[in-house]
Amino acid sequence: MPDRFISRLRLSAFRNYAAAALDLDGRHLVLTGPNGAGKTNLLEAVSLLAPGRGLRRAPFETLGNQASGQPWAVAASIETPDGPVDIGTGSTEEGGRRVRINGANARTIEEMSDYLRLLWLTPSMDGLFTGPPADRRRFLDRLVTTLIPSHSAAVSDYDRALRQRNRLLEENADPLWLDALEAEMAAHAAALYFARTDAIAHLEAQIEASIADLAFPAAQLSLTPLFTDRAVPASSAGLEAELRAMWAASRGLDRVAGRTLEGPHRVDLEVLYAQKHVPAALGSTGEQKALLVGLILAHARLVTARTGITPFLLLDEIAAHLDPDRRAALFAALDALGTQCLMTGTDPMLFEALGPRAQRVTVRDGRLSETGNG
Repeated sequence: MPDRFISRLRLSAFRNYAAAALDLDGRHLVLTGPNGAGKTNLLEAVSLLAPGRGLRRAPFETLGNQASGQPWAVAASIETPDGPVDIGTGSTEEGGRRVRINGANARTIEEMSDYLRLLWLTPSMDGLFTGPPADRRRFLDRLVTTLIPSHSAAVSDYDRALRQRNRLLEENADPLWLDALEAEMAAHAAALYFARTDAIAHLEAQIEASIADLAFPAAQLSLTPLFTDRAVPASSAGLEAELRAMWAASRGLDRVAGRTLEGPHRVDLEVLYAQKHVPAALGSTGEQKALLVGLILAHARLVTARTGITPFLLLDEIAAHLDPDRRAALFAALDALGTQCLMTGTDPMLFEALGPRAQRVTVRDGRLSETGNG
């Protein structure tokens, strides 16, 4: 049994759940049922126990159960080495969300990360390596946030300042206003850039150290250059100065383009299939899926090593595109992590190899029923 696991989960007026309750014992949880039953909705509810907008990135005001008209809420009891912790989150009248820990209002969303970390894979991520760069940046930022919870806020603050700059350029605003805004942007940009590069360096080291024992393909990661004509300064202050100078000089071009043409929001995550030395985008569909699974497992090991908290894994429809050998390797890797994993699928047979290592729950029309202990 892992030393940290979800023991109780409660949903209220969330998506297609009017109300739902699960009592868990630390084993993996397998959710099966037809498409549209609410399996992914339950994983999404759990994903909101982390900073950010959850695995679907949906606006908080859209998460409520339309029939009930009540505010949505998600609550969980987390068993930790220091004792149980109750964490709850739910909607606010302003369209945001609140967090409570052991009955008291949390000062920040990031406080949840003191007790649990979360990683997830969903079918929408299957095209990650062939899709647009924005998808890969979001994926990378999610990984970084699992290591550094404040990273999510840095990304949001940078994006907000970026939108403001584009608007001020369109309005031909006073250059002094742009100076001040670009200084704010540069501070957020430096923080998120160095957080990304630091996370990639540690993840690369984690993969390299265990590449001989990996059951899944290994990834080599890198970022495309932030500057096309010069190296990135080694210090935050130096990078901020470079960015401010670049943005001040490019105001005319950016105004014509209607957007900011350079900055961390234009950087791409490059992924190579290490064993074959080819870009991940050129691999088969099965290879890309296995590469993505291997990347998440490696990052889970890194989070454990760096934070002392083994992340929970939310794996949506994970088994459908893995052959029996890969499924067995995945289940063995999850056991080796010593974590609790929540998995979904339409076919219970795909999870037979887990045997008694998993609780099994059937989902139908937003209702949960336990179907056996393996």
